Amino acid sequence: MMFKLRFPASKVPYWAGRYLNGASYGALRNRLRPVVRARGCLTRSEFLEICKWKSPRSQPRCAQNDEFTVLTVTKAALDTGDEPLKIDLLRTLKGVEWPTASTLLHVCDRRPYPILDYRALWSLGYAEPPRYTMEFWLAYLQFTRDLARRLSIDIGALDRALWQYSKERQPGGGSTQPSPAPRRSASRQP
Repeated sequence: MMFKLRFPASKVPYWAGRYLNGASYGALRNRLRPVVRARGCLTRSEFLEICKWKSPRSQPRCAQNDEFTVLTVTKAALDTGDEPLKIDLLRTLKGVEWPTASTLLHVCDRRPYPILDYRALWSLGYAEPPRYTMEFWLAYLQFTRDLARRLSIDIGALDRALWQYSKERQPGGGSTQPSPAPRRSASRQP
């Protein structure tokens, strides 16, 4: 898997600064992150708020998760250091696929996580979003963490730059969305 930034890395701060949804994103992240990190899990209302921010269309399915399930699954996901298990656990929640699971990690986890988004992927050289798989997620995670570290920026700033560059430069406004990969059980395979 190859990722190639479509614009000079030195321009990441410029594109991040042009991000138009910064107020709602920043408010959500700044308000929820410390509370969730201190508690170690999401409540159902916090979960639904993050899911709505990422994908309003997923709300009916996300709302099918009860409080106990959200608390239990998000605690297990935020507690484990096993990257595949972490995202697989979140994907067991109704209405949560790769992009939403990555957003939950981005907002709540102590480690830096990018938001898996077709706009960000376009800015990294993907004309069409690939099918999301664990192999792809782990490669994307490593690439974005390495790039953010190399540029000495927060992964959130990198995310905003990738999204905004696509929004302004992708032909047709970037309306192509990937088809979801089949769900994988949260249980580990030997």
